[in-house]
Amino acid sequence: MVIIAAIYILRLFYIQVVDAKYTQLANNNVLRRMMVYPARGLIYDRNGKLILYNEPEYDLMVVPGQVKHMDTAAFCKQLGIDSTYFVQTFKNAYTYSRFKPSVFLKGLSAEMYGALEENLFMYPGFYAEVRTVRGYPYPCAAHVLGYISEVTPKQVEDSKNYYHEGDYIGTSGLEESYEDELRGKRGVRYVLVDVHNREQGSFNNGLYDTVAVAGKKIESTINIDLQEYGEKLMTGKVGSIVAIEPSSGEVLALVSNPTYDPNLLTGKDRGKNYMMLLNDKNKPLFNRALMAPYPPGSTFKPLQALIGLNEKVTNPNEGYSCSGAFVVGNLRVGCDVHPYLNNIKDAIKYSCNSYFCNNFRKILDNPKYSTRAEALAAWDNYVHQFNIGKRTGIDLPNEVSGNTPTPDYYNKIYGTGSWNALTIIFLGIGQGEMEITPIQLCNYVSCVANKGYYYTPHLVRKIDGDSSVTQRFHIKHVPTIDTSLYAIVIDGMEDVVQGGTGALANIPDITVCGKTGTAQNPHGKSHSLFICFAPKDHPKIAVSVVVENAGWGARFGAPIASLIIEKYLKGQITEDNRKQLEQTMIDTHVIDDDTVAHAKYH
Repeated sequence: MVIIAAIYILRLFYIQVVDAKYTQLANNNVLRRMMVYPARGLIYDRNGKLILYNEPEYDLMVVPGQVKHMDTAAFCKQLGIDSTYFVQTFKNAYTYSRFKPSVFLKGLSAEMYGALEENLFMYPGFYAEVRTVRGYPYPCAAHVLGYISEVTPKQVEDSKNYYHEGDYIGTSGLEESYEDELRGKRGVRYVLVDVHNREQGSFNNGLYDTVAVAGKKIESTINIDLQEYGEKLMTGKVGSIVAIEPSSGEVLALVSNPTYDPNLLTGKDRGKNYMMLLNDKNKPLFNRALMAPYPPGSTFKPLQALIGLNEKVTNPNEGYSCSGAFVVGNLRVGCDVHPYLNNIKDAIKYSCNSYFCNNFRKILDNPKYSTRAEALAAWDNYVHQFNIGKRTGIDLPNEVSGNTPTPDYYNKIYGTGSWNALTIIFLGIGQGEMEITPIQLCNYVSCVANKGYYYTPHLVRKIDGDSSVTQRFHIKHVPTIDTSLYAIVIDGMEDVVQGGTGALANIPDITVCGKTGTAQNPHGKSHSLFICFAPKDHPKIAVSVVVENAGWGARFGAPIASLIIEKYLKGQITEDNRKQLEQTMIDTHVIDDDTVAHAKYH
């Protein structure tokens, strides 16, 4: 009994005299566990310009059991809330727990919290947790960068206790794709607060605190000036622009319009703004560059030419006389009037439907295949090698695959063996059941520019200075097309711009190779498409442009693509006639005024 009594006496002496932490807790202080949120990783463009940074934001927390008599009217007035919000939110927090903190008001700006902080001692039970939210110095690239939002219950469950209710997570864009790298690691701080709700310092000199680790820095491939310029050119239009550096697969610009200012999805109004964007009839949250499939129309003809040449069913120097349509029996595929075609380059230059219907028929009737189903499967294989009809693997979420119809598809529709080349002849001119996304179009023309290879399109170069983390984007993909055949098609694409259907894409001192496309749209006016690359001999940029419901391909697609190329290669639009073309593209609206009013939320 004496020994036990001695142990208790010594322990009490240690607690009351030697160890100061218990004295701290006894002096009417409260120990508060505060989460320390790390700064998310910064994102830079390819030239080192900061395009996504952090700024402080405060969440006002409440511990219901610590709340005492207070002037709720003054409190509500200072925060800009009404009494109904106060009562309901406090009731929810009390129901959850009297002693555990709950979020009372999210997203206070630094200025708003600064004004509140001076009076916080008057409101016991309330305190603030600081966290960082995203800031966007450029009001563009929303679909590239993405945004952060509060975690859902399922995300909390799936994270195995990493995320907790009220945490933020990357949603869409690079924020989602690189969440693990950007989020950093949370820390914890234990502080003492007095009866006036004022911090008295750290508990036990921070012995139990853990340090937050900031997220990693990302160097992106985007040229933010080109991105901003592309969005300007798409003002009043629905569609997309994709620009890729062919030699690396790096995405220089990825524009989807209608778009929005990403700053709308920060701060305490983010929820209201998100619902506004979500309910907008023009779908500004929808990334058309990755998620909108279109018939490629005549932009597909260079690939059809390559397949015909590689299969040796097409003679590159054989002439062809087009009578204004491809006609077999009751089947008629119209074509615009143009001169006699001396070779396949002329067929590309004048975008002859008759020629390419005939070319596709030869591919499917190739005697080396025992059935047309076998021939179509071989054609599908060629197309898939250019990443058409399947996802490119770009490092952004929600990419769709598009569609290239298979023999099984036609067997189900027409019956096995009951279809032939004429049944599906519209595939020969990029119509029919074929659907390609803008990113696939740009990737395909990048492969043509490289004369037979491409790299997976991507938006990140390095993470914290390390390029090895993006190693999967450095793998060269080589379709099984004879590389000597690309020169023939490229010459034809040069002729398209020099004097063919894409003359509006001609740039002084820069040799542009391109192809127009007019994609038929069963729901309205045709879509205007254009693919191109430049310079011809050492390509530095490949571009695809889609402008919905804008008519023939040369009207908008060709001039917009050429302006993107000139802006990137020269840094500015130089000549007066080109400046006039630039202003025309900016000022011309394809969609009506009501739509334009909602097309951008700047």
